[in-house]
Amino acid sequence: MSGVAAALPAEGPDIIDVQLALGQQCLDRGGAERAQAVEWFRIAARSGDARAVNMLGRCHEHGWGVPADPVLAAAHYRRAAELGDAWALFNLADLHCRGLGVAADDAEAYRLYAAAARGGNVKALNMLGLFHEAGRAVAEDGAGARQLFQAAAEGGDCWGRFNHARLLLQDGRTEEALGWFARALETGFPDFHRGMAAALADQPDPRLRALARRASELAGDIS
Repeated sequence: MSGVAAALPAEGPDIIDVQLALGQQCLDRGGAERAQAVEWFRIAARSGDARAVNMLGRCHEHGWGVPADPVLAAAHYRRAAELGDAWALFNLADLHCRGLGVAADDAEAYRLYAAAARGGNVKALNMLGLFHEAGRAVAEDGAGARQLFQAAAEGGDCWGRFNHARLLLQDGRTEEALGWFARALETGFPDFHRGMAAALADQPDPRLRALARRASELAGDIS
């Protein structure tokens, strides 16, 4: 995930903020512009800005403007994490979850997600919830998972909202679940919307199926 969206200082952006913003604009435009985005992030990273180093990792992980290289992505994430970037901790944890560019290591992933959560990354709370729910790297702990999902949901994470709603629905608390599913749509993105649509499409409650259709619309799969 990106760490570029940090709030700008009240007195206005400094040169690093401008470089990061220009890089993000190039990424958003896509195509050949992505190579220019990498250059902006490299320029910003020369000052030791952790956000810029993290974004270089993102570019190398996903092949945005450069050939995909998960090993180099991990190296950038590691450096940015050492500089204190919570998104870099999260992104490096994701690589350990998948064994991409680094060894597959649930214990290390859990440690990094926990560090990211301590740094204020709410998406890391959701991932910790999944680990506790499944008993990955830690003992299975349903109550702990619920607390983590709720904290992620209240913090605004779409997957945290979905998982919190999923467990509320499992408990028969349908009205509360509906509210959280609806709120998840507000902060989601296309891949999330597709996942939510698939999860709710066959639910017996027509209100849940309506949410599934809305999620498909937001994903751009139906009009």
